[in-house]
Amino acid sequence: MELDVLIFAAHPDDAELSMGGTIARFTSTGIRTGIVDLSEAELSTRGTIESRRKETELASGILNIDMRENLGLPDGKLKPSKEFIDAVVSKIRQYRPKIIFAPYFNDRHPDHIGTAQIVKEAFFFSGLARYDTMFGDKLQTQYRPDKLFYFFQTYEGEPSFITDISDYYEIKMKAVHAYSTQFFNPESDEPETFISTESFSRFLDARARYWGFKIGKNYGEPFFCEEKIEYDFKNLLMNR
Repeated sequence: MELDVLIFAAHPDDAELSMGGTIARFTSTGIRTGIVDLSEAELSTRGTIESRRKETELASGILNIDMRENLGLPDGKLKPSKEFIDAVVSKIRQYRPKIIFAPYFNDRHPDHIGTAQIVKEAFFFSGLARYDTMFGDKLQTQYRPDKLFYFFQTYEGEPSFITDISDYYEIKMKAVHAYSTQFFNPESDEPETFISTESFSRFLDARARYWGFKIGKNYGEPFFCEEKIEYDFKNLLMNR
C-alpha cells in the first residue's frame, strides 16, 4: 500500500494530540494516511501496554486512518542510531508517502526530540540509492518524500502554516479521549500526570482556539517546515 501522508510519533496518542484534526481532515477527503508509532509508551505512569493498544485501535478507527504500526522501539530511549533510523527508512520506502510528519525538534519530552532527529535523518537517507534497507527478504529501493513537516507538542515555535480544523475538532477530541487511561478522568484512581490533569484538557482546547483565531477560524493546528513552502494563489482566488 502506498500512502499520501505518513506520520511518525514517539508514542501512541502523540499524533492525536498534536494533529488529530488535520488527520481527520485528510481522511475525510480521501487522502491516504497512516501513523507509525515508534514505541508502545511502556514507561507511562497510567494504564498498561495492553490498554494502550486497545485505546490506539479505537482512536485509529475514529480518525479512519488507512494503517497504523508500532515499531516497538524502547520508550525513553528514542535517540538517533543506525538501528532506529533504518527502521524508519524502511517504513518510508515501504509506504512511499508524498509527505511525512514528525514531532517538532524542541519539546518537553526527550523522546519527542529524539524522534524528530531520527525521522529527519531517515528522510534524507531514504533517498540514497546506496543506503540499504530490507523489507522481508527484498532489498528496498530508494525513495524520498516531497516534504517533512513538524507538529508541535508541549513546546511551540513559530509555525510555517496553520490548518483549519474547525469541522474536525470534535473528531480530534473524540480520538484523544479514546486514550481514557491517559487523560482527565475524575473517576480514575491512578496517579496524576502532566497530561491527566483537567488543566491540560483546557490547554488543548485553548491552543486549538488560539491557532484557529490566528487564521480567522474556530480551531487550528500549527506546523513547521525547515524549507520554504510555495503558496498557490490560484486556489485562494478560485474559492472567493
